Amino acid sequence: MADPTDKEIEEVMARVRKLELKARRLVRESFSGEYQSSFRGQGLDFDDFREYQHGDEIRFIDWNVTARMNSPFIRKFREERELSVVLAVDVSGSADFGSVHFSKREAAAEAAAILGFSAIGNGDKVGLLLFADEPLLFVPPAKGTRHLLRIVREILIARPKNPGTSIKAACDHLVQTLRRRAVVFMISDFFSDPLDKPLGKLARKHETLALQIIDPLEEKLPKAGRVALTDPETGWEVMVNTNNPNLRMGYEKLMRRQHEGVAKICRRHGIDTAQLSTDRDRLGDLHRMLKQRARKRVR
Repeated sequence: MADPTDKEIEEVMARVRKLELKARRLVRESFSGEYQSSFRGQGLDFDDFREYQHGDEIRFIDWNVTARMNSPFIRKFREERELSVVLAVDVSGSADFGSVHFSKREAAAEAAAILGFSAIGNGDKVGLLLFADEPLLFVPPAKGTRHLLRIVREILIARPKNPGTSIKAACDHLVQTLRRRAVVFMISDFFSDPLDKPLGKLARKHETLALQIIDPLEEKLPKAGRVALTDPETGWEVMVNTNNPNLRMGYEKLMRRQHEGVAKICRRHGIDTAQLSTDRDRLGDLHRMLKQRARKRVR
């Protein structure tokens, strides 16, 4: 795909500013609490020493201090509050599809803005991985509004030369690149193979959440006569008669099976999920996912 023109970039920046205002309002009014209660610090910072007490873990005994004091002392730690949040966003060919008001790319950018402003407001760092059939751009986690607005802009202007999708390539890149444990939001329609092993490998190393971007036309075909269906990632085209009830039923069954397959894989690896549709409010779906996470953390 061609690089965006100056006019297209101006239009994108106008959308970024609009997204910023919307995301800030949503975070301020109703989202920051769910974010804070769903995520804790990932590491431990040394705090102080204290005398060993029955039941303390032996691995925390500091033998140098113990030798000086002639009594066992252990190292105390405090939880490190600051998180690194990485938004892994699929910008493959199918990301530009949208049958209603928004494309999948725009829905992904909105979700990224909401999560990003929540993270920054909580003192966390935010990074970005853009990918299609290969990793396209990695922006290391950092703080600041300008940094986040750059991330949103990159999501909206990315134009991969090869429009295919590889979740595996994205997961491998994150596993190799992120040295410290991070919170990773994988934002994609997940029309990609394989999924199971790559997502499992990522989830073992990083706290992983999956946001599946869906469009109503991909779930259910309308009755619209003969139409040409084109795969935006392969260019493959087929003419179908959507008046055929068996075809519509088969298509709906196939898409339901795909969604259920993604959900099953995520459950297997302890990955929390949400479906974000291009035709409805996405904040409610993010709310539900984070509330479920918060409930699990207090059990």
